[in-house]
Amino acid sequence: MRTTLRPIARTHVGTPSEQATTATGAGDRAVPSPDAPEAPAVRVRGLRKSYSGVVAVAGIDLEIRLGEIFALLGPNGAGKTTTVEILEGYRTRDGGQVTVLGCDPGHERVRLKPRIGVVLQSTGVEPYLTVRETVAMYAGFYPHPRPVDEVIDLVGLAAKHAERVIRLSGGQQRRLDVAIALAGDPQLLFLDEPTTGFDPAARHEAWEVIKNLASLGKTVVLTTHYMDEAQHLADRVAVIANGRIVAEGPPATLGFRDRAEARVRYRLPLGVTPPAGLDGLRGADGFTQLRVEDAVVALHQLTGWAIDQRVSLEGLAVTRPSLEDVYLSLTNGPEGGGGRPTEPATEGEQR
Repeated sequence: MRTTLRPIARTHVGTPSEQATTATGAGDRAVPSPDAPEAPAVRVRGLRKSYSGVVAVAGIDLEIRLGEIFALLGPNGAGKTTTVEILEGYRTRDGGQVTVLGCDPGHERVRLKPRIGVVLQSTGVEPYLTVRETVAMYAGFYPHPRPVDEVIDLVGLAAKHAERVIRLSGGQQRRLDVAIALAGDPQLLFLDEPTTGFDPAARHEAWEVIKNLASLGKTVVLTTHYMDEAQHLADRVAVIANGRIVAEGPPATLGFRDRAEARVRYRLPLGVTPPAGLDGLRGADGFTQLRVEDAVVALHQLTGWAIDQRVSLEGLAVTRPSLEDVYLSLTNGPEGGGGRPTEPATEGEQR
């Protein structure tokens, strides 16, 4: 697991010969897309990566549009971290084509680095610097940084600009993480599980900052294990299992959950029998639960019967499969991530 935050533009670039040793085969070089509004921020075709014969990414196709918030979901070892690190230019691929902001990250890292920002799970900044000193230091690593005070204001830390990092709350420190990633004024931000370990208040603070990034025209790629986070933040999500994308789309329609059968749940007084066709399975708690294709018709029939019979429908509720239900069905089935070996920790994951 990656555990520290680092300035993207500070990494050693290397000589042309050094760069050549990190590139993938010439046959897999992606032709850079033109810097046109209609060009996607990220385009991936047939991405493959293995570790000592163990397949981590097994032929992923993916497109991320400019200006959208895109979430990658998947169990540990499913291929999320490998995929994201290839997009960032910190891991080489075995095959496939990858274009990020018109650059091939395996061949054009120098051109790409100033244009992306990365927020990792935990910070590694000096705790006794102030907020402004921290952002100013990181801004100095970039050729065309965003004004420091503007960055601090964007993440809602203007009132804390003179506060030392060690005295910030968890939510405020996450805001600082984003400020550091924004210091170089990147076009694309990668957020790695941005709210892991946060309390509810801190999580919502971080969500507010991430949502505001879209209004700046930034493209955001985030990985998360929280389904409510993906539901709240992402324009589109992709579920990765066993190194493949098994579902992709807006959170509300992922896995066709918007068209799935509705679940009706209610409890009747003792001794009362529900009407035919609406008498699903009754659990030990006394609640009856059934699946219906048309929730409107079913509710009309059920409530009409209850009014006629003058009986109560305690706890009446209608639900559809949640994003978590869909995620679990996708990752626990034949294409699920259960039993996969964990992706090996490398120097790139410890940065």
